[in-house]
Amino acid sequence: MFTLTTECLVLRDFTLGDEDAVHQYASDPVVCRYVDWGPNTLAVTREFLADATLEAAGVERRSFTLAITSKVDGTVIGSVAVWEVSAAHRRAELGFVVNPKFQGQGYASEAGSAVLELAFARLGAQRVQATCRPENSASASVLTKIGMVEEGRMRAHMVIRGTVVDSLLFAAVQPEIASADFA
Repeated sequence: MFTLTTECLVLRDFTLGDEDAVHQYASDPVVCRYVDWGPNTLAVTREFLADATLEAAGVERRSFTLAITSKVDGTVIGSVAVWEVSAAHRRAELGFVVNPKFQGQGYASEAGSAVLELAFARLGAQRVQATCRPENSASASVLTKIGMVEEGRMRAHMVIRGTVVDSLLFAAVQPEIASADFA
């Protein structure tokens, strides 16, 4: 089982035993209001966990969908993921979701920062991007806090529950790449 330990968290592969904790936040309409998935039925939560455990069994992983858990007691706080978008262009993407009971405590920033580093170190990414809805100021704040830069607004980027929505695009680049002189 893959694990990544931070100051307050253990990011680990999901197990089927995480069903109740994941379903608690994944079925919440408030949690899902800015994303293109959910609110989950129990069947969809089970499918997510089955997919995540299958991903974890992969020999040469190019994606990591991880449970954000408390280092103190193992409580599942949410989910964080990073995945390769293009091997040829060394691009990855990240996303996260946190149970409302645990929001506002810095867990998304801590988990996001850890998987951002994972993308650079393990996936060899030179660019990692993330998106959020313009009205999702909490996610935009997390992305900025972990060192991502807002690059712009993508108009009509997604359709969420039948409504066309814009997205803000954030990205971080490998520090050596960002500071390289290409003159």
